[in-house]
Amino acid sequence: MARAVPLFSGSKGNSYYIGTSSEGILIDAGRSCRQIENAMEANGLKMKNVGAVFVTHEHTDHCSALRMLAKKYNFDVFASKGTLRELAAGNRISPDTNVHIIDNEIAVGNMLVQRINTSHDAAESCCFRVTASDGKSALVATDMGVMLDEVRAAAQKSDFVVLESNHDIEMLKTGIYPYYLKQRILSDKGHLSNTACAEELVNLVKSGTLRLMLGHLSEHNNTPNLALSTSVSVLESAGMKYRSDFTLDIAPSETNIQSVIF
Repeated sequence: MARAVPLFSGSKGNSYYIGTSSEGILIDAGRSCRQIENAMEANGLKMKNVGAVFVTHEHTDHCSALRMLAKKYNFDVFASKGTLRELAAGNRISPDTNVHIIDNEIAVGNMLVQRINTSHDAAESCCFRVTASDGKSALVATDMGVMLDEVRAAAQKSDFVVLESNHDIEMLKTGIYPYYLKQRILSDKGHLSNTACAEELVNLVKSGTLRLMLGHLSEHNNTPNLALSTSVSVLESAGMKYRSDFTLDIAPSETNIQSVIF
């Protein structure tokens, strides 16, 4: 059975392993090469079994280890055309890296990876839905100011979803960030708030997606307890019981042994 392993999530960097113990992919590589290697080992996973790296967008917290990983392991790298252009311009990939534009979907081993566009302040950002050989699927969807209909439809068809719960709106408004950055985060090209995430989760549970995880929590404008309590409160107000009608976890900012079989 396939599993989703959140290696890192949040302001300091993001990376997820999706697959089985014998084959899988990485979605993003936003920590150091050594940190990702150690996180994989801690979860009983081998780097040699990674079939490719899929990059959602060019921001540093999603691609900082990409150049080193691709060079060391000769990984294929998949991303949108716009993201690949920005990765090359930012020296995040070397000229001899095996890069591929993913326009729709691609098979990697026994898995199918689908690209879905997102709304973010990047060149051509996206998220990815992975379908395992048994037909079960997982979606990792973060870094988006609003949830587009295409992302929502993909989430409703998935067995497991990581959805962004980036910030508490009041913490952000009264926090240390400069005004322009607050406006960027709150915009339709920014990040989903705890409240916006919770409202989307209600629709997902109603549609039958019952295994859920909150991702990309802000280091300065959120806490795990606040993100979790916001979603649980909204879901229970809609008549859905935590740990009975749905499961809900927090993707860790630092590696721990945590995975979800989907």
